[in-house]
Amino acid sequence: MDFQLNSQISGDSLSSSASSTVQTPSTSNHHQNGGAPINNSDPMHSWWESISKARSRIHLLSSLLPSSAGDASLSALADSDRPARSLLLSPAAYFSISSSLSSPSSGAGDDPLCHWLYDTFLSSDTDLRLVVLSFIPLLSSIYLSRIHSSTSTSLSGFEAVLLSLYAAETKSRGGKPILISIPDLSQPSLYHCPKNPTPAKSNSSSSNAQNRRALVGVLSPPLEYQIAVKSTKRACIVGVALDCYYKQISHMPSWSKLDFCKFAADWGGQYCSCVSEFDETDGNSENSVEISNGDLEGVSKAVENLGIEDGYDELKPKGARIPLPWALLQPVIRILGHCLLGPLNAEDVKDAASVAVKCLYARASHELNPQAILATRSLIQLDKRGREAAAKVAAAATVGSNATTPNKAKKPEILLVSK
Repeated sequence: MDFQLNSQISGDSLSSSASSTVQTPSTSNHHQNGGAPINNSDPMHSWWESISKARSRIHLLSSLLPSSAGDASLSALADSDRPARSLLLSPAAYFSISSSLSSPSSGAGDDPLCHWLYDTFLSSDTDLRLVVLSFIPLLSSIYLSRIHSSTSTSLSGFEAVLLSLYAAETKSRGGKPILISIPDLSQPSLYHCPKNPTPAKSNSSSSNAQNRRALVGVLSPPLEYQIAVKSTKRACIVGVALDCYYKQISHMPSWSKLDFCKFAADWGGQYCSCVSEFDETDGNSENSVEISNGDLEGVSKAVENLGIEDGYDELKPKGARIPLPWALLQPVIRILGHCLLGPLNAEDVKDAASVAVKCLYARASHELNPQAILATRSLIQLDKRGREAAAKVAAAATVGSNATTPNKAKKPEILLVSK
């Protein structure tokens, strides 16, 4: 399909793009051989169609990347049994695409790689859509950093990709908000009302039940269709794109999560002139952290105290501070929570997430943002308790292994007695 990279995309085109994302081969009729319909319910046909589509997308991607990026490796991915999945799980392919997205000329309306991401996301193949989602942290970071810099250029290519995700999510929500049930903390228990209350207490019990049902929080308001990335809606659009990433985060490779954690630390703005304390041990001054004029020695010491291994220098953020309204910060904290507490995440991902949460906590403390302070500080405490529990388990396992290790029999002592 033709890709119109323009920030002034019509609402109808976005709606049709979003609707095309939910079509599957079994719900569309293709006609070949003189208009004869093909039975797309055939599993073999659907599988082969998915393989062919993924291979064509990979070959097209190989032609867009520089020749030094490794055409042979991409060709090998296209020849695998599951090309799209192989592309998603290939670190070489990820870093090759990341290098091209990070070039100074990327993101313009005529950027062919943005064309590829846009068209690939509109495909019906789940793995191909996951490939696009894996680059959302990088794309969002580059876009926000450039849009808030004084030398920003046309970024309509990036905006078109973000709008495609926003339009798909808007259509899937159907104009409804995302609600969550909040327990009534004024009551001693969620189960304090009996199932069959007595007549004398029925009125009070029903009123309490109604009060509990009324405690519903709005996690995300209804989304409106957007035909362009306006400055007032930019945070919401990028936040929705990150929310789409969060919904599929269990399928994301570790290097994509690691990049996101580094970008989140960049967004927190580690070079602010404020002085903030993490106060992780409830008044223990040894673990208080000061961030001033780019000095991260306090953070490094706190990280060392929490058991993070060497290599923190690689996790030091090196980006620019950007505005962080709640519409953008909320999905960022959700993703960091998964990266920090997910049991299957690699240790380097957890360490990077720990650093990012501390930077965001410092930013929130400086700006006196109560929502961000509560969320980030809670993650810091959960991370600390999790590391302490893991250290206790490791210590117990070490002691147990030493106790079960058989000791060598001691030689009998011979005492020489002089007469």
